[in-house]
Amino acid sequence: MDRALDGIRVLDMTHVQSGPSATQLLAWLGADVVKLEAVTGDITRRQLRDVPDADSLYFTMLNCNKRSITLNTKTPRGKKLLTELIRRSDVLVENFGPGAVDRMGFPWERIREINPRIVYASIKGFGDGPYTGFKAYEVVAQAMGGSMATTGFEDGPPLATGAQIGDSGTGVHCVAGILAALLQRTRTGRGQRVNVAMQHAVLNLCRVKLRDQQRLAHGPLAEYPNEDFGDEVPRSGNASGGGQPGWAVKCAPGGPNDYVYVIVQPVGWRPLTELIGRPELAEDPEWATPEARLPKLSKMFQLIEEWSTTLPKWEVLERLTAHDIPCGPILSTKEIIEDASLAANGMVVEVEHPQRGTFTTVGSPLKLSDSPVDVHRSPLLGEHNAEVYGDELGLDGAELERLKAEGVI
Repeated sequence: MDRALDGIRVLDMTHVQSGPSATQLLAWLGADVVKLEAVTGDITRRQLRDVPDADSLYFTMLNCNKRSITLNTKTPRGKKLLTELIRRSDVLVENFGPGAVDRMGFPWERIREINPRIVYASIKGFGDGPYTGFKAYEVVAQAMGGSMATTGFEDGPPLATGAQIGDSGTGVHCVAGILAALLQRTRTGRGQRVNVAMQHAVLNLCRVKLRDQQRLAHGPLAEYPNEDFGDEVPRSGNASGGGQPGWAVKCAPGGPNDYVYVIVQPVGWRPLTELIGRPELAEDPEWATPEARLPKLSKMFQLIEEWSTTLPKWEVLERLTAHDIPCGPILSTKEIIEDASLAANGMVVEVEHPQRGTFTTVGSPLKLSDSPVDVHRSPLLGEHNAEVYGDELGLDGAELERLKAEGVI
């Protein structure tokens, strides 16, 4: 079946997580993604290994559905081959440090000269300014994008979120930019630069906190459970911070993930009071309205928790959903990887790998009716050298052997 990005060739010069997460999404959408690696390979092939002499899960879970070639871009022959690869590609994606591709001899002006239709996407840690030269890591981006300052409990330190919003979050933003540039190319015939900074992507995901920063000028934030407010948005634990208050309440038997997150909507208050055995609170003027409850959010969720701690989380979930009360159990990583519904939806998939055997990975969250996704294993290092350099660029077997012996591929 034809897929959304069939016919689009992506030259993937990315490594670690932010770039590979973007190019994997493009591959799942149907693009031919050719991962160009140094002769030694993407560093994550060897990081966090759990199986000796096999590509790590770190690598395999971020590089499915791609082809792999190796190239030493510091050699004259390597530069010529890279030039030809650029000429034949629709998209080039890289996440090297600032200026690294320029120092290879391929600044944007040169790349555009080689291929005026190419979309050249770069992921960096920061935009132009005092932070440009900073080394970018997942949690550094969270720290400088507004996430850590607003994550955690009021009396505790700033915390990182387990979601990789700095790396994979930036990758998703990059995909959006690439797709927009490809669409614009259909009208103009020209490629263009796409620049995405990790700090900027995290900030975009934290926009509601900047909303609340401005609301603070007009007084305390009633939707937050905090008692004291200064001149910046505080950490507020598990509070939703939105229009409807929410909190994670404990359940039996009290394990680390025996919690259900509960949202208290106005229409849900009466059935909640009945569930927790306090029906009188539905009519009590001190509790009956959202305005009356807002100053007492901590007490409100304490009352709900006194009930929820007597039941396992799945029973709490069943009773709440029976009354259309928005809620969700806190699912551990073990529960997620064993969740039959996620497997049925193609979000937790089993993949065969020649070195590892079977491994579990995350499937595509993008569901297009006319562009189905089959998740295929990540490539072995240089697995497609002969296919790309030989069959597609026309190098014969003897030259391939010579390039390999000389360390070019």
